Amino acid sequence: MAALEPRNFLQPCLLLLLREQSDHGYDLAVRLRPLHDGDADAGGVYRALRALEHQGLVRSEWELSEVGPARRTYHVTADGLAFLEQQVRGLEHVHDMLHLFLERYIQVSTARR
Repeated sequence: MAALEPRNFLQPCLLLLLREQSDHGYDLAVRLRPLHDGDADAGGVYRALRALEHQGLVRSEWELSEVGPARRTYHVTADGLAFLEQQVRGLEHVHDMLHLFLERYIQVSTARR
């Protein structure tokens, strides 16, 4: 089903996860799996996070650890929240169109039986 996902669906998914809580890239990749049917590998998540940071939608900071190396923690910005709201409106529109499509498909399918 990945081919039918809205373009750049990874970005709003990551922003939503960061709105829920700030997190590290690898942990975001794990939390992303139930939301995103596409390629949610850690490398893709890190590339998307860097792009979001470059756009000013996410910021990051190094977090020192007593056990293991320092890790980058990602946070959503105010611009990121505004972008997420815009994306949600677009997804709501897609949601409505998909429901209309499925309702019509069911009508046609049941009428031909």
